[in-house]
Amino acid sequence: MKMIRMIIFILGLALFFSCNNQKEAYDAFYPGQEWKDDNGVHINAHGGGILFYNQTYFWYGQHMVEGRIGNTAQVGVHVYSSKDLYNWKDEGIALSVDSLDANSDIAMGCILERPKVIYNKKTKKFVMWFHLELKGQKYNAARSGVAVADNPTGPFVYVKSMRPNKGVWPINVQEFHKLPVSDTIKTNYCGGPDCLPGHVDSLNILGRDFEHGQMARDMNLFVDDDGKAYHLYSSEENSTLHIAELSDDYLTHSGRYARFFIHRYMEAPTILKTSKGKYYFIASDCTGWAPNAARSAVSDNIFDPWKELGNPSIGPDSLTTFNSQGTFNIPVQGKQDAFIFMADRWVPENPIDGRYIWLPIYFKGDKVRLQWKQKWDLSVFEEE
Repeated sequence: MKMIRMIIFILGLALFFSCNNQKEAYDAFYPGQEWKDDNGVHINAHGGGILFYNQTYFWYGQHMVEGRIGNTAQVGVHVYSSKDLYNWKDEGIALSVDSLDANSDIAMGCILERPKVIYNKKTKKFVMWFHLELKGQKYNAARSGVAVADNPTGPFVYVKSMRPNKGVWPINVQEFHKLPVSDTIKTNYCGGPDCLPGHVDSLNILGRDFEHGQMARDMNLFVDDDGKAYHLYSSEENSTLHIAELSDDYLTHSGRYARFFIHRYMEAPTILKTSKGKYYFIASDCTGWAPNAARSAVSDNIFDPWKELGNPSIGPDSLTTFNSQGTFNIPVQGKQDAFIFMADRWVPENPIDGRYIWLPIYFKGDKVRLQWKQKWDLSVFEEE
């Protein structure tokens, strides 16, 4: 009799845990709420980006762990797949940090942020770029890392890291940038507005970093209609955004790049292009983990001057971008000019608990708009 009761008890426990960890089927987005994968676990892909390949969306992001140590890379880059953007299958770790070689660029404990993946049709390779800070150097390395794979889920193989555009001037360089640079400019991390003792051009951070490569922190990737790929990153002590064309194989830079939003401290850059050929940019101010009001801009050419359009968010919590920071703009397949603003609510005290804010991007005149929605689905793109 005791044996029968024990079996019933065990079966009851199994049923309980099965019911509490079963897959949740979603038919809508619930910004800021826990978002479970096919295993019933909160999706762990922070600072992420989306690749659409072979009729499937792939979501890449930082795999976080509990506690403040989770702000460093303890595992690597996680990848999930989806057919509908609502429901996500755990595909495992796409890129693992190196737990054996403490001298590796991507040694466990480094800072590996904002991974993005693009597909190269010529080489048939999946190419991942990410912001990389070497272990033990805090945010002073300001490098870009590259990894490649034969399949969208990996495994990705680490290739190299670098400071972008070493020994190359931008296409909009000024003559004063080529003058001798004072060796008194601080070289340790400077991350926010007014942290520099003067305007970035008066200090000539561009010239300071010419020989060793430009700083690159918060970043994104963008592939244009002609197959040309671009690397967007916060540079010059985070004060100025660089947009750099990638080589044909997407593994390095072509040497063609330009400076934008000089001394505006734009980070968390995201970009999209509409069917009318206009490029839109959404980014944030530099305030560490604390959210702030987003910025937006528009241009007719990725290397033309960008016109700032102000804060795209409207309504309550618009001054904190709904308590989040952008990471990517997702083109919704099969719908013209339908984009989703993809953002994170950072929780530096326990980063694994960070939640995701996905909202539809609206176009009002020549501006983009973000508005809070407690629940929404892709039918919003059919309302206009």
